[in-house]
Amino acid sequence: MDVLSHSSEAGITRVLTGLAAEFGDRLPESVVTGTVLQARRDLQGQIAPESLEELLHRLAHYRLRELPDARATTPA
Repeated sequence: MDVLSHSSEAGITRVLTGLAAEFGDRLPESVVTGTVLQARRDLQGQIAPESLEELLHRLAHYRLRELPDARATTPA
């Protein structure tokens, strides 16, 4: 594993942890994890690796916020 991939994995873990804390009272952890991993797959190869963490957070957060179970209590 090279330094960049280790850094990317750490960033993905931070995104997962943060979004699980934010949405944990409204969505199952499996939904949060699945959404983050799908967003990662969608971004892979499309952006610079150093931008992955920020853009992954933004995309996954948007997708989670749009889910019906999350919308009822998530501030705009």
